[in-house]
Amino acid sequence: MKTPQAIRGTQDIFGAEAEAFAHVVSTFEKVRKLYRFTRIEMPVFEKTEVFSRSLGETTDVVSKEMYSFEDRGGDSLTLRPEFTAGIARAYLTNGWQQHAPLKVATHGPLFRYERPQKGRYRQFHQIDAEIIGAAEPLADVELLVMADQILKELGIADGVTLLLNTLGDAASRDAWRSALVEYFRDHKADLSEDSQDRLERNPLRILDSKDPRDKPFVADAPLIDDYLSAEAQDFFGKVTQGLDAASVDYVRAPALVRGLDYYRHTAFEFVTDRLGAQGTVLGGGRYDGLMESLGGPATPAVGWAAGIERLAMLVGEQNQQDADVVVVAESDDLIHAAIAAASRFRELNYSADVMATGSPRKRFDKAVKSGATCIVSLRSDMNGVTSNIRRNNPDAAEIEQAWLQMKPFILA
Repeated sequence: MKTPQAIRGTQDIFGAEAEAFAHVVSTFEKVRKLYRFTRIEMPVFEKTEVFSRSLGETTDVVSKEMYSFEDRGGDSLTLRPEFTAGIARAYLTNGWQQHAPLKVATHGPLFRYERPQKGRYRQFHQIDAEIIGAAEPLADVELLVMADQILKELGIADGVTLLLNTLGDAASRDAWRSALVEYFRDHKADLSEDSQDRLERNPLRILDSKDPRDKPFVADAPLIDDYLSAEAQDFFGKVTQGLDAASVDYVRAPALVRGLDYYRHTAFEFVTDRLGAQGTVLGGGRYDGLMESLGGPATPAVGWAAGIERLAMLVGEQNQQDADVVVVAESDDLIHAAIAAASRFRELNYSADVMATGSPRKRFDKAVKSGATCIVSLRSDMNGVTSNIRRNNPDAAEIEQAWLQMKPFILA
């Protein structure tokens, strides 16, 4: 019988990659608690309209990339391609408005039918943080500072740049959109096919086109700064001042956009060149118009998401740690004593392994090769049970002290 193969575009995560993945999640959980974000869990599938109404019927995600199906009751359901729409639906249907401003965070699997490439999978995972019901620039600042701290805690902030832009308020954005349509119409015949298609329905997306045919025209396109209202300028100024106060570096990126109409004001991406062409590791922005698109009242909101796989790729194996202590049973009659010692070390929050298989004479050598911080070796001789302790680095002093305290009980 032929062995089943994995579905193309999915992944089995193991070993160092799984450890890096777990490190990203645990770091996210640690930081979100510091910032007092409430943990939420969201359904893996929603009614398709949650995404088609929020993301737009004409977007690539809705038209090409969603995994949608009809259930037995005749409803069209979709595996979630992102978190924000589902969180907005929950906010409206569960009465979460009473908790506004609401700071929430989650993580888990998402699904998109995409061409598999480095760091992109059809089932992938994200961390996500949102502040709903807060219209002040302080919410944008808090999310950006939080994201920056996560990258620093992961040890990957070097080589990652925060790109920052403003899309203005509704009036500013509409005026800019009209100017872009007028400008790109004059060059329509020379634009790429995708940009020609986007010209009337989503002209802002032309600005982030990667097609070389579009770049000359994008470079000379109207900038949002020429259309910002005084209120929009003041909002963006408060965001940048807040980042300066928190010592978060950023680079202004006038071409950074969000194509959907409900995005307002702040847009941002943390990018790196260490992952090839797909350089964004975390991105988000303010989406004050989303709740209205789902039939709710006007509700200000801002949020971001980051791919766990991409962050884990940057983390690499730097988080791999050898055991704090390996307990070696140099004869089989000491296996139970070794198990007891390892259990006690774990109770004291030291990671521990037991070396008690294979040739008794080679067990100590295997323990040495393991790279453990400390090795406790148990052996039997004519004087009874004795022990040796080997310290492989200065951090082993506390472990040695712990062993000396538990030794009389283990070897009794």
